Amino acid sequence: MLECKVFAANDLRVVDVETPSPGPGEVLIRLGAAGICGSDMHYFFHGAVGSFRIREPLTPGHEASGTVAAVGEGVTRVRPGQRIAINPSRACGQCAGCREGRENLCSNMRFLGSASVFPHMQGMFREYFTMPQQQCVPVDSDVSMQEIAMSEPLSVALHSVHRAGDLLGKSVLITGSGTIGCMMVIAARLAGARSITVTDVVDHPLDVARQVGADRTVRTDQLAQGTTLASIAGEPDVAFEVSGAPQALISCLETVRRGGIIVQVGTLPVDGMHLPANLVMQREIDLRGSFRFGHVFEHAVQAIASRRVDVRPVISASHSLADAQAAMHLARDKTRSMKVHLVPA
Repeated sequence: MLECKVFAANDLRVVDVETPSPGPGEVLIRLGAAGICGSDMHYFFHGAVGSFRIREPLTPGHEASGTVAAVGEGVTRVRPGQRIAINPSRACGQCAGCREGRENLCSNMRFLGSASVFPHMQGMFREYFTMPQQQCVPVDSDVSMQEIAMSEPLSVALHSVHRAGDLLGKSVLITGSGTIGCMMVIAARLAGARSITVTDVVDHPLDVARQVGADRTVRTDQLAQGTTLASIAGEPDVAFEVSGAPQALISCLETVRRGGIIVQVGTLPVDGMHLPANLVMQREIDLRGSFRFGHVFEHAVQAIASRRVDVRPVISASHSLADAQAAMHLARDKTRSMKVHLVPA
């Protein structure tokens, strides 16, 4: 079977390895579709994501769907032939974070396709892989494998909305209209947001943001000198910073209303940034973090499977595993693509 491995920056190899067998409580899964995330691209192009550096060959991939090929002894959650979404989070269930119901903050988290621990947690850019049954969520609908694989990014957005609190009737600003930005639009609309403004510096993702429900889009790099974002979008009740750009976070601080809420979703530069923190004090802004997701994954799966939400506008292309490098380069080009998936040959 084929498996994609990143050995170092710009060193991705598609290798032929043996197909694994499921042990007790495990499921053998044939890949349906695996989305290329920003973190996967960082591992490929830079050999690291923030402070998580590749120290051994890493198989990326944490957004995936598949079909159950076989099950090990004791598996009751899924059956052979069934289509599934795979939750990439494997929390310990025992640490303080887990006991508080915040499993995304688990101090012993094992997250697929991540170099955050050593040995690394190998991901799902491979034709077959095994997974504990508790990470497999059955899907009994006719949505595509690519749509099912969008459950993970939608989970990130649902968790971020939860971190913001009640959005019913609120005005929302989202800085960054990549995949997560568009998932934020969907999640905020699902939560009852009254109006949603999305900003970016590239036209194509803003076009997609409008397709999934944004009321207003703004090219912030084209604002006339002296024009503020607030003069166009008003002062939103809640802002979600998704781009990971320092200037975007500053823009949120300057634009959100007094007493408003900002949720930091994007990954900022690892070496830090200049933050006008007095704005937090003077305007009594709540600045909150949002990391991965907790107990929302199955909700995301069901929302997609029932087409309560439509993620199809965000899906751009599919490439075979053998063409993983080309797929990475396409995924990086935001003028042409949004979510690019890898699929079996």
